[in-house]
Amino acid sequence: MTILIPILGDQLSHDLASLQGVARADAVLLMMEVAEETTYVRHHKAKIALIFSAMRHFAEELRAAGWAVDYVRLDDPANSGSFTGEIARAVERHRPYAIRIVEPGEWRVLTMIQGWAKRFGVPVELLIDDRFICGILEFQTWAQSRDDLVMEFFYREMRRKTGLLMTANGRPEGGQWNLDKENRVPPKRGLNYPEPMAFVPDAITREVMTLVAERFAGHFGRLESFSLPVTAAQARRALEHFVRTALPDFGTYQDAMVTGQDWLYHSWLSPALNLGLLTPIEVARAAADAYAAGHVPLNAAEGFIRQIIGWREYVRGYYWLEMPDVADANALAATRPLPGFYWTGETDMLCLAEAIRNTRDNAYAHHIQRLMVLGNFAMLAGVRPQEVADWFLVVYADAYEWVELPNVIGMSQHADGGRMATKPYASGGAYVDRMSDHCGRCRYDVKQKTGPDACPFNALYWDFLARHEGRFRRNRRMANMYGTWDRMKPEVREAYRASAEAFLDALEPAEAGWAR
Repeated sequence: MTILIPILGDQLSHDLASLQGVARADAVLLMMEVAEETTYVRHHKAKIALIFSAMRHFAEELRAAGWAVDYVRLDDPANSGSFTGEIARAVERHRPYAIRIVEPGEWRVLTMIQGWAKRFGVPVELLIDDRFICGILEFQTWAQSRDDLVMEFFYREMRRKTGLLMTANGRPEGGQWNLDKENRVPPKRGLNYPEPMAFVPDAITREVMTLVAERFAGHFGRLESFSLPVTAAQARRALEHFVRTALPDFGTYQDAMVTGQDWLYHSWLSPALNLGLLTPIEVARAAADAYAAGHVPLNAAEGFIRQIIGWREYVRGYYWLEMPDVADANALAATRPLPGFYWTGETDMLCLAEAIRNTRDNAYAHHIQRLMVLGNFAMLAGVRPQEVADWFLVVYADAYEWVELPNVIGMSQHADGGRMATKPYASGGAYVDRMSDHCGRCRYDVKQKTGPDACPFNALYWDFLARHEGRFRRNRRMANMYGTWDRMKPEVREAYRASAEAFLDALEPAEAGWAR
C-alpha cells in the first residue's frame, strides 16, 4: 500500500508536515517541474532557475535520507505540464491508496488540489503548513475581533507567542515594541556595504541554468550572475554571514538607497525562506541571539525580526482572509497600463532606473525600492493594480502570490480601499531625495516643482491627492497634506496638475503580453 506525497516547489523542508509520521517504505514523494508554473506569469529567469535547482537538490537529499522520490523534470517528454496532469500520471504509476499534501501557498493551487479527490477517486489529506508561526485559522480568529487589521498589534501578538525580544516579565526588550523611528537614517558617504554570501553554481545548478537559458530566453531578467543558495545548508551559511556582516547596521540604514549599491545591509534571505530552505523562527532567532550576545543593537534585531514574524506572517494571513476578491480590488479605479520602462529601465528618473536595473540583474530590489519608488510611482500614475501585481510577481525571485499580492494590492497600491493600510504610501520627490543619493545624479531637479525639468514625483504626488480628494480628505492622517494643498494659490495647483498630465501623456505603455 502506497501513499503519494506531492511536494511543491516552495515546500523544500525536511520537517514538512506531510513527511511526519509516515514510514519511508510506504510512501512515494512526487516532485514536479511543470510548464504551467513557469508561465502562468512569465517569471524572471533567475527565479525559475532558483526553484528548479533547489527542487533538484532537495530531491537528492530526500533520496539520501531513504525516501522514494518520483521526480518529473520539465524536459521529460511525458511531462503533462500541470500539477493535476502529473498527479494523474503518478496515480496511474503508483496506485496510491491516498494522497497527502501540505496546504499550498497560493489560492489557484488550492483550487486545483480541492478537485483531486473526486477526479482521481483517491482520498486527499490536506495538512496545515506548520512552518509558519501563525496558522491561517489563527489569523482569521485574530482578524474577526478587529475593525482594522493593524499589523503592529498582530506583531505584538507574535512577539508574545514566540518570546522573541521579550523580557522575563512579559515586556518588550528595551521597553518599546517598535523601533522603526530609529531605522530611517539616510545613507552616509564612505559606508562599507557587505554583499550577501554568493554561491558558485554546482553541476545541478549549471544544468538548470542551461535549461532555463534555452527554454525561457524571452523571459525578463539576467541569469549569468546567479549565486543564490539552493540548499538548506547554503541558506544557513548565508544567514550566518548576514547576521555577522550586515545585521549590525541593517536597522539604521534599512530604508536607504544608494546608486550602484544593490544590497546595502539587506539580507536577501527571502528567496530561501519562501522556498522552505529556512524557517521564519530560525531566522528570527538568529537575530535575537545576536542581540542577546551583544553583537547587534536592538534597533537592528527588532527591525529585522518585525519583518519576519510581523509583516511576513501578517501578509500571509491577510492573503487567505481576503482571497479571492482582493486579487481584483481596484478601489482607486486606476486604469493606466503599466509603463514600458518597467521592463526596459529606460527612464530619466534615476531612482526608478536603478531599482529596475537591480531587478533585472538580480531578481531583487529592497523593500523601499519596491514600495516607495516602483510602487509609489505606479500608484501616483494611476496604473491598474493588477498589472502592477503581475509585474512584481514576474520579476522577483522571492515573489509568490501569497506574499506579493497583499504587498502590492493592499500596501503599495491602496487598491483594497484601506483594508490593510490606513493611508496610501504616497510621496513626492522629497522622500527619495532624503533617503538616497539618486536625486543629485538625476536628470530631473527634485527642488523644482513643476515643468519639464522638475522631478515628476512632485507633480504626480499633488495630482494624485487632487484626483482622490473625495476619498482621502477626511482621513485624519492626511489632514496636513490637504491643508498644504488648500493654501496653494489656484495657479500653483493648476501648474502641478498640468505638469502631471504632460508627463503621463508622454508615457509609453508596455507591449501586450508582457506578463502572461
